[in-house]
Amino acid sequence: MPSAAAPIISSVQKLVLYETRARYFLVGSNNAETKYRVLKIDRTEPKDLVIIDDRHVYTQQEVRELLGRLDLGNRTKMGQKGSSGLFRAVSAFGVVGFVRFLEGYYIVLITKRRKMADIGGHAIYKVEDTNMIYIPNDSVRVTHPDEARYLRIFQNVDLSSNFYFSYSYDLSHSLQYNLTVLRMPLEMLKSETTQNRQESFDIFEDEGLITQGGSGVFGICSEPYMKYVWNGELLDIIKNTVHRDWLLYIIHGFCGQSKLLIYGRPVYVTLIARRSSKFAGTRFLKRGANCERQKWQSTSTQIEGSTHHGKSILGKKMKWSKGDVANEVETEQILCDASVMSFTAGSYSSYVQVRGSVPLYWSQDISTMMPKPPITLDQADPFAHVAALHFDQMFQRFGSPIIILNLVKEREKRKHERILSEELVAAVTYLNQFLPPEHTIVYIPWDMAKYTKSKLCNVLDRLNVIAESVVKKTGFFVNRPDSYCSILRPDEKWNELGGCVIPTGRLQTGILRTNCVDCLDRTNTAQFMVGKCALAYQLYSLGLIDKPNLQFDTDAVRLFEELYEDHGDTLSLQYGGSQLVHRVKTYRKIAPWTQHSKDIMQTLSRYYSNAFSDADRQDSINLFLGVFHPTEGKPHLWELPTDFYLHHKNTMRLLPTRRSYTYWWTPEVIKHLPLPYDEVICAVNLKKLIVKKFHKYEEEIDIHNEFFRPYELSSFDDTFCLAMTSSARDFMPKTVGIDPSPFTVRKPDETGKSVLGNKSNREEAVLQRKTAASAPPPPSEEAVSSSSEDDSGTDREEEGSVSQRSTPVKMTDAGDSAKVTENVVQPMKELYGINLSDGLSEEDFSIYSRFVQLGQSQHKQDKNSQQPCSRCSDGVIKLTPISAFSQDNIYEVQPPKVDRKSTEIFQAHIQASQGIMQPLGKEDSSMYREYIRNRYL
Repeated sequence: MPSAAAPIISSVQKLVLYETRARYFLVGSNNAETKYRVLKIDRTEPKDLVIIDDRHVYTQQEVRELLGRLDLGNRTKMGQKGSSGLFRAVSAFGVVGFVRFLEGYYIVLITKRRKMADIGGHAIYKVEDTNMIYIPNDSVRVTHPDEARYLRIFQNVDLSSNFYFSYSYDLSHSLQYNLTVLRMPLEMLKSETTQNRQESFDIFEDEGLITQGGSGVFGICSEPYMKYVWNGELLDIIKNTVHRDWLLYIIHGFCGQSKLLIYGRPVYVTLIARRSSKFAGTRFLKRGANCERQKWQSTSTQIEGSTHHGKSILGKKMKWSKGDVANEVETEQILCDASVMSFTAGSYSSYVQVRGSVPLYWSQDISTMMPKPPITLDQADPFAHVAALHFDQMFQRFGSPIIILNLVKEREKRKHERILSEELVAAVTYLNQFLPPEHTIVYIPWDMAKYTKSKLCNVLDRLNVIAESVVKKTGFFVNRPDSYCSILRPDEKWNELGGCVIPTGRLQTGILRTNCVDCLDRTNTAQFMVGKCALAYQLYSLGLIDKPNLQFDTDAVRLFEELYEDHGDTLSLQYGGSQLVHRVKTYRKIAPWTQHSKDIMQTLSRYYSNAFSDADRQDSINLFLGVFHPTEGKPHLWELPTDFYLHHKNTMRLLPTRRSYTYWWTPEVIKHLPLPYDEVICAVNLKKLIVKKFHKYEEEIDIHNEFFRPYELSSFDDTFCLAMTSSARDFMPKTVGIDPSPFTVRKPDETGKSVLGNKSNREEAVLQRKTAASAPPPPSEEAVSSSSEDDSGTDREEEGSVSQRSTPVKMTDAGDSAKVTENVVQPMKELYGINLSDGLSEEDFSIYSRFVQLGQSQHKQDKNSQQPCSRCSDGVIKLTPISAFSQDNIYEVQPPKVDRKSTEIFQAHIQASQGIMQPLGKEDSSMYREYIRNRYL
């Protein structure tokens, strides 16, 4: 039986930092500013962090009184009014964390944010600006000469670039996990609530748990998946000291959202990429896998029953950290019907896929200054130890089957990329020997570079075949059962779909793992094709299309392609130092000739970044993620010849226990396949949840108030849903009389906006990643006309007739021959919906004649008149006004009379703007009292 559950909304969304000489006071409130919490931070400790959270929830009046007392108590002289003892230091929207180098601690605050996406009313924000504040005051500060250098290295990680957070939605988990948690059975939630109440040490945590008649709502907050959290180390020092609402976890990667309008019905397409914080780094400095094994800090993640045939596979209190790989990114595409907002009543679907470096011990030596340094295998791994750790982790998070799409070259004159293919095949073959046949790892090798060079092969057609087979094996997530029309007339492809079918919908079981050498250009195109295939199934499952197929050159696919190219550019900048070199249009072989010069520039930019700036970026990442901790008396970060031993701390010692070479998987994980173990309802996973019962209308679970904010004055111009990219506004042709469906195939010169042309105008914006979730800047006239994919005449023809303007010219390719030009004139019928060259009918001509005569002389020409423009006194009639204006024409207007009450209201409005207020009536007073009672009492 599903429960009435909702995500818990953080009550710390607006922060103000107040300063005295001895303390900082961090005051946090919810959006409505009705509930407050206060942190006290000691400034008299030179190197220690002392934070006190009284865990009391204050009202607005109580906070004002507290701040007043603090101000009065910290003045230099009692009763002095001239100087304040409490200073307002900064306003913020969240705490990134606390960090210390060689002196005292700093606090990192988010000072600017921007809304990037909306999922079921839950807002996702991008960090726009941060502020680092040194905590100890000057009187106790112990200076160190290297502190400033560490500070600069730390700030090289630009927190205003592609870091995201949410107050109510767990970005570190997939939509499938988040909604599965909300569907837990009612009995389990009750028992978990009782257990939380018994174990809670917060005396204010359990207020209001018992509601009358059991009509409350369970609020659920899940433990984040720390692999994708980037400020976990910064929050680690306070997570056991402060209330959970102070802990704001941020992810790094990409987030973009666009609106697909299907005959006016809004459907939001969201793309979220989570970059792993484990073994993170830059292109040539982080390759392959990390074999380090550590204890998890949380004891709640211990695996029960970790023995097989009487032999201990894992230590009793140890769980391996599982083979993290470089450049590992989890990409999730979410589709939701925006006409219904809530998670319980709305329609949601998602599909997840992963990219990551080949899980082997390999690297590339960049000291040779070669564009493609040779690939070397650093360590022999005959029992595929590191690959076993990596795939075991994937089984636990995603279930089975795991499908590997390997795009690395297989045939080369000189062995380069093929080294990785051969080793990966051997590792997968070895591991599959010990897995149950139904859960073996599927390996798909495909030399994408070879097929791209061939003139006979269509790369995307072959990728489409692979995508269909992959989606059929893994399925996808949707939170509603199949529609009746799908059951009545099922598509033949629909019946072959894999995954897990449950009464409330479908679950994705398994994952596609795509890799090339860098996991950038080829991988992004392959992921786009798989995502396009999955998008068709998602739209079909929500009843929005009649067959699970999507064609290129439709508004929907163009919108999706732009999202994926923004996604690819962002990830490529983070890992490789430049934007994508090869795009979807490159593999479709429809990119204009000007694109080749841009590809060369991106290649040079990537080479420069890898050769000269990646080492500094790697140092910044190591310091930010806590891989390196500055310590007095030990070598500094910039003095280390390599960071290998920072990421492989276990290299210098022999581990007492080793994992089995044959039973390389975790027994509990294999037992529940194909379902992912992380989503199974069991004691281990229940301990990762915080469950609390709320009254039905409490702010912590009221997503309606959180989204619409009725207590704030809002403007349509500032509404996020109107500013995001829309298929109707940005992709649909502007001509009259065309099919408005986003699933209709358009001609290349019909589109409202070309993906490639638009991107050429935004190269500077790409660096700041003003992604598809923000309002796109209108393309300039020169940029539009220069793109071979855009029809520069479409928008211009709407402003005037064809005869008044030069005919638009389109450049076309004719094989190897020179470029030729051809005139492209749109037919009158296609442009205006009618053919003006045909003669008008007698009825239309009569209507037009009346219109002309009415505008000129306020009279109507008689139907029998032969000359519509002549003035004939016999055939005129006097016009009777039909509006409230007695005299109403193009020359003059006589305003109507206004009643006395309306006049008084208008005069009061004018006086109010001048500061002259009218006395309140009884009705106004009672309304105001009701407002105050509802908000503050």
